[in-house]
Amino acid sequence: MKQLTGSQIVLECLKEQGVNTVFGYPGGAILNIYDELYKQQDCFTHILTGHEQGASHAADGYARSTGKVGVCFATSGPGATNIVTGIATAYMDSIPMVAITCNVGVNLLGKDSFQEVDITGITLPITKHNFIVKNVEDLADTIRRAFRIAQTGRKGPVLIDIPKDVTAAVTNYKEQKPKEIKRKIDNIKEMDIRQAIKLIESSKKPFILVGGGAVLSDASEELREFVEKVHAPVADTLMGKGAFDGTDALYTGMLGMHGTKTSNLGVSACDLLIAIGTRFSDRVLGNPDSFAKNAKILQIDIDPAEINKNIMAHTHIIGDIKAVLTMVNRRLGQQNHNAWVKNVMADKVNYPLTYDKSKLSGPQIVEVIYDRTKGDAVIVTEVGQHQMWAAQFYKYKKPRTLLTSGGLGTMGYGLGASIGAKVGSPEKTVINIAGDGCFRMNFNELATATRYNIPIIEVIINNSVLGMVRQWQNLFYSEHYSYTTFEDPVDFVKVAEGMGALAKRVTTLEEFEFAFEEALEAERPVVLDCHVDLDDKVWPMVNPGAAIQEAYTKEDLEKTTK
Repeated sequence: MKQLTGSQIVLECLKEQGVNTVFGYPGGAILNIYDELYKQQDCFTHILTGHEQGASHAADGYARSTGKVGVCFATSGPGATNIVTGIATAYMDSIPMVAITCNVGVNLLGKDSFQEVDITGITLPITKHNFIVKNVEDLADTIRRAFRIAQTGRKGPVLIDIPKDVTAAVTNYKEQKPKEIKRKIDNIKEMDIRQAIKLIESSKKPFILVGGGAVLSDASEELREFVEKVHAPVADTLMGKGAFDGTDALYTGMLGMHGTKTSNLGVSACDLLIAIGTRFSDRVLGNPDSFAKNAKILQIDIDPAEINKNIMAHTHIIGDIKAVLTMVNRRLGQQNHNAWVKNVMADKVNYPLTYDKSKLSGPQIVEVIYDRTKGDAVIVTEVGQHQMWAAQFYKYKKPRTLLTSGGLGTMGYGLGASIGAKVGSPEKTVINIAGDGCFRMNFNELATATRYNIPIIEVIINNSVLGMVRQWQNLFYSEHYSYTTFEDPVDFVKVAEGMGALAKRVTTLEEFEFAFEEALEAERPVVLDCHVDLDDKVWPMVNPGAAIQEAYTKEDLEKTTK
């Protein structure tokens, strides 16, 4: 037992949890912690970002790439509110993160003091839990509890707000070894397992849909065995990429609004849909009344709140995905669905993903990245058309290799997240695929990458418009391109070079291939500004509210408009 200040307790508790990397930005209220961090520089890697939002996205990217808890620091007032978007992003995608903010002194709370804000009130709807610690005696146990909450059951972000005087106060501290985080199996019921196996064994046309829960539970091996035993086609959601090998013969591609026709038609025709770790978001479902209308639904999820929320399940199993699949695999005999699988896979031949190869385009760029990295890179994306192309044309063979904002759809996420991913996994090639609109939001984090020489590759698919918004304006708003075009002289190459990065402008396939090879060998931050046509679209497309089997391509659209 020893006497420590609140600031010392914060850092000691981080050490207890195995944390050695923090992303943050100092300020008045958090100065005591940063002063202690100065004294313990040998114990921590602290990445000073360009903006607090960048710190929260970096912590998120670190968590997604490593499976560990990401940690970020921010000061009071605007420092705290600047991480709100990052917390909401992590919350929507169930990412384990602990955000530590500091506030004005306890005696100044509630008095509209300088840089005071009720950050626990603000973040209440977007955290698994949050705390304000007004007594130093409660600090250590609160931090320990926060890490446990972030990692237990359905994962997610937790915020701890600490008034400045609490960081200066002194109390007794005794080191504790963290308790093992056990997989959530208490909700797994024997009856549910038996019923699920019965459904699978009676199915003639099963289809498997994999979501982000399979990634978060590290269930890839169990999933592979399950797929082999069920012998069924497999689709994934955006968040489920990499949980099942995208090069496997049973893989059919992404499901939903920009999913493959193979997946959309297969799910629409199946008699059993096995949904593993997916919450059935609107972009996956299309019209919920017509979704998988020929199928019984077996839903497996760790969160009871997701059962029957968006789609009614015929039966379900609640529990950790890895644990559930382990139990099912032990009991499930080998199934055979040759005729059904052959029929579905014929659609892969009939309805391939295509694009115009006569000019540089987003899909072409993604395919080159896949070819040159041999599918062994960590791909981070922003949000928009480029995000969908990255999902469609890169084959994700392993989990935690696509980091993207799926639930919140956060533009500006990718650059900060790629920094966090590279810091967490320095041995891996990390590439952020961005649109020019997204790049404009948080390109200040390039200075973070160059400051620490974090060798990420930023690939900007630059069409001088907000591409996905323009696509909707073109298809559904009578070509009213309202404020979606960037008519300005901004030069991303000069901006990037001004921040210390290596940068190239490319307009052809050959230029991109050469520049990307250089980027892979550069061992420093690189920006590739790739200019593509402003009217390129993401195909296939399902209109909002339409049934997913009504997916159409450019060619389909042209036939109907002739």
